[in-house]
Amino acid sequence: MRSEPYIQDQTLKDLKTDLEKVQKAVAGALLNCKYTEYAQFSVRLCLEEAIVNAFRHGNRSEPGKVVKFVCKIDHESAEFTIQDEGQGFDPEGVPDPTAEENLEIPSGRGLMLMRAYMSEVAHVPPGNMLRLVYKNGPDPAD
Repeated sequence: MRSEPYIQDQTLKDLKTDLEKVQKAVAGALLNCKYTEYAQFSVRLCLEEAIVNAFRHGNRSEPGKVVKFVCKIDHESAEFTIQDEGQGFDPEGVPDPTAEENLEIPSGRGLMLMRAYMSEVAHVPPGNMLRLVYKNGPDPAD
């Protein structure tokens, strides 16, 4: 018998303490829904990138600005929405971090990782909301 989906809807106010709480809760839900170690690693990495980006780039680390976090995890997929209070951005305008001229620039790596590890990555216009989906199943290397 399958359990009910894990649903979380909260406002994150502090990057360090709230990120740690989110990561711990999500890890437990993924484990409970039988996600592989690879999947757990992928989701953890991408959530950290997304939440850190929301606080640092979207909210520009301004005190009082928050990040809205929503997730739903079941045996089929893990879906996340991260929304900051910033003006948004065009993800296509972020330089390719693998291009020779950008190798020394620490920009765009988080987006590249999210696109590599998640099943779906969508920026909702105006670009201050990110939707991530990880579809549960065999690891890509299997």
